[in-house]
Amino acid sequence: MHVTTTSRRRLLAGGSAVVGLAGMGAAATAFGDEGRTAGALEPDRGKQSRRTPNFVLVLADDLGHGEVGAYGQRLIATPRLDEIAAGGLRFTQAYAPAPVCAPSRCSMLTGLHSGHATVRTNPFRGGQPGLGDDDTTFAELLSERGYRTACIGKWGFGPEEADQPSHPNRRGFQEFYGYISHGAAHDYYPAELWDNGRPVPVPANRGDERGSYAPELFRQRALDFVSRQAADDKPFLLYLAPTTPHAPSREVDHGDYAGHPWPEADRGHAAQVSHLDALVGDLVDLLRAEGLAEDTVLLVSSDNGAHEEGGTDPERFDANGSLRGYKRNLYEGGIRVPLIAWAPSRIAPGSETGRRTPLTDMLPTLAELAGAKVPGGLDGLSLAGLIGGDRSPPHPYLYWYRNDPHTSPRAQAADRGRGRRACEALRQGDWKAVRFAPARDRSAPDDSWDVELYNLRDDPGERRNVAAEHPRTVKRLVALMHEAWRDPALPAPTDRPPVHA
Repeated sequence: MHVTTTSRRRLLAGGSAVVGLAGMGAAATAFGDEGRTAGALEPDRGKQSRRTPNFVLVLADDLGHGEVGAYGQRLIATPRLDEIAAGGLRFTQAYAPAPVCAPSRCSMLTGLHSGHATVRTNPFRGGQPGLGDDDTTFAELLSERGYRTACIGKWGFGPEEADQPSHPNRRGFQEFYGYISHGAAHDYYPAELWDNGRPVPVPANRGDERGSYAPELFRQRALDFVSRQAADDKPFLLYLAPTTPHAPSREVDHGDYAGHPWPEADRGHAAQVSHLDALVGDLVDLLRAEGLAEDTVLLVSSDNGAHEEGGTDPERFDANGSLRGYKRNLYEGGIRVPLIAWAPSRIAPGSETGRRTPLTDMLPTLAELAGAKVPGGLDGLSLAGLIGGDRSPPHPYLYWYRNDPHTSPRAQAADRGRGRRACEALRQGDWKAVRFAPARDRSAPDDSWDVELYNLRDDPGERRNVAAEHPRTVKRLVALMHEAWRDPALPAPTDRPPVHA
């Protein structure tokens, strides 16, 4: 692990606080939707292992909230995801930390929302943002606890160099196979992929002149990693980030959807989602076959809402459900994502929670369950209580930021032509404010911004702006937006004590 002297990274020194797993065995009960899990049955606590759990975190790329059967999808088959949702915990109000890839993944890895994180935008103007030595990922924390760690698939941060702070091997992942940079990950049939510190040629796929389909290579490498860990007594973390169902969708085999009377991009998109579903199913089957299921926590989610790139029609699949917006929007359709947790010895089958849960919660959750010390100053809060069937603390508010020169037709329409402006959103309770700067400059005076207010309890589709009726609420939420923002040019606070699990 690369060592620095910054205050944030000093938090990793000084040992780890061990978490007792007995406290996570409370029965699942049907309480309110903010902090507890509603479950029909209790898990078999007699089978719960005393060892620290393994983790498998699967992050889809542009999978919409409504593109999984357990969340209402009817045209695309996702039987394995539906199976683990029925056998685990389904989050109904889970959120990506950003409406596009790079900032969302950065926030998930580091537990800092997009007002505090190092990476806050997708790459543009030729720049490829990356993590730095001041960042701490959940892989680094788990490595300190003796975990074997692997990242397979899309990393999404640059540059394309081995010996640089943003390389996954420098950010806690002992094994890496996949794409380093954001742009490279748009090619489903790459000539080469990174294998730890060097790019290697992709093996040829006989009978297919395009080469090998990268998500299939990721599936093989992920299964190989889990099989190797089954022979070892150490716990492991697998962060699997396939690029499905990101565009381009026309390039992929259509599989079971080849005969559907849909445009080519939609047939390909459906096949991508089903490939993701089968990949998760293969992992579950292997965990069971190797006797690891009772010792493992599996989490499946997406980095942002549904996309329309490459000709895919999200409306055909009702990809955002009844929500407004798509990828690149800060309305619910752009940031609300599926999140499923499956852990047979810890989670009651048929559990569900309406807790407002951003993926920034991943770092403190994995750290607490692994018995690691949780760094101070995070925006994420641990879900360890929910995974044990009890309570996890609610967030005082959730914050999002977007400042991207790119948009798409549907996203631009959802934003009413403001898709290339700086935008931020904040949710507190049922209130959500969305505001647009006059251009791309976030420092513009408050009175020059367009501010909208929605009550998500009464209007989850964000159809009725009630800002004029509730000026005090608008003022309070905008003040919280200012509180949530730290100028990226300024150093991070140095007085962040660690939070002992």
